[in-house]
Amino acid sequence: MKGMKSILLKGGFIVNKGKTTTADIFIKNGKIEQIGSNLDIKADKEMKIEGKYVIPGIIDDQVHFRDPGLTHKADLFTEPVAAVAGGVTSFMEMPNTIPNALTQELLQDKYEMAAEKSIANFSFFMGASNDNLEEALKTDGKNICGLKIFMGSSTGNMLVDDAAVLDKLFRNIPILIATHCEDEKTVRNNMEIYRNRYGEDVPIRLHPEIRSSIACLKSSKLAISLAEQHDARLHILHISTADECQLFRNDIPLEQKRITSELCVHHLYFNANDYERLGTQIKCNPAIKSQMHQGALLPALLDNRLDIIATDHAPHTWDEKSNTYFKAPSGVPLVQHSLNVMLELYHAGKISLERIVEKMCHAPAICFEIEKRGFIEEGYWADLAIVDLEKEWTVKKSNVHYKCGWSPFENHNFKGKVESTIVSGHLAYHNGKFDHNKKGERLTFDRD
Repeated sequence: MKGMKSILLKGGFIVNKGKTTTADIFIKNGKIEQIGSNLDIKADKEMKIEGKYVIPGIIDDQVHFRDPGLTHKADLFTEPVAAVAGGVTSFMEMPNTIPNALTQELLQDKYEMAAEKSIANFSFFMGASNDNLEEALKTDGKNICGLKIFMGSSTGNMLVDDAAVLDKLFRNIPILIATHCEDEKTVRNNMEIYRNRYGEDVPIRLHPEIRSSIACLKSSKLAISLAEQHDARLHILHISTADECQLFRNDIPLEQKRITSELCVHHLYFNANDYERLGTQIKCNPAIKSQMHQGALLPALLDNRLDIIATDHAPHTWDEKSNTYFKAPSGVPLVQHSLNVMLELYHAGKISLERIVEKMCHAPAICFEIEKRGFIEEGYWADLAIVDLEKEWTVKKSNVHYKCGWSPFENHNFKGKVESTIVSGHLAYHNGKFDHNKKGERLTFDRD
């Protein structure tokens, strides 16, 4: 960290641990060295931020950055840029790239690419398949965020559908297991019903009938049953149904939970009525579902049955998405705008700023046991976003940073904008400009 510029943030509102206070923050050698009132410290860069809000950098525990093998859609340079523009300082990326990250060597290749390309901090999930248990067991939980199991097929070909293999994985893997839960048999049966009825031209509005709430619930129940049977550390991704919300506990602190859950912003923001307007743009797995299911998600987040807010950022090109139902791939680009979605709910009086920070910053750090991140504390890494809560702006192609070049939020007006993002002590983004002179750091984990 020698040679890194020190930064003094003067006079911002600091949102941390359920409180908002006014203080200065002094950053040196990548870390928060001092927090206090009226700090009189000489720094290489002083930023006066009175009236602005400082939050811990957002930690997104589920993204698909498509690198290697699918870099016409996205890559480890472009998508971290979009992330930091939205206040996301750390990401955890999924293994269904090409080749799939199913060996320790292939996983290490991704870490090396990120170290050269990514302006944000990074970690990568090891992938599971029906035949890589031995490789999966080599995963080092102090340096890798977890093991990903696709219990329902999505983009890529990593479905784990062998009951004996699932049992072995849950019985033997000592680190966090993250699951995509949709029952494959149910989904395939539904596909055949609607293919026979409509051929290739299945109306997109039927996507939540094909990838149904029943498929989600059945698979999530199976994952929880296996985790409870083997005392595995389970994290179920992208909960999208009212029924699944009832599966999770809220009577113990997050740090004591062995089974945790994630909610993604698109399931919170959109519902099935939006297919008429946005079509395959919002085709994703699990599907965006009815207003009834959508309406159950925020209460479950607020009462701590759902633990983390993330994106499942999964870009495809416009041409790929502009296809008939079966040919249009599933996935939505979201990582740049996740905080804006939550701030829209904040301005509507539906969630406090402190709870947004809890669910997007603190909770991922606690859930994954990330070392020295997710909080604004002396001695912690300086991962911070500076936000103007009152600034209004419109999403346009010209300010979308995804490589795919589009967003389902285009032409939407948001209130609240990230002005600056500090990544591991480096001012990576400031007033619309990026500084690539320092790359992000590899996340490490405080696990036994």
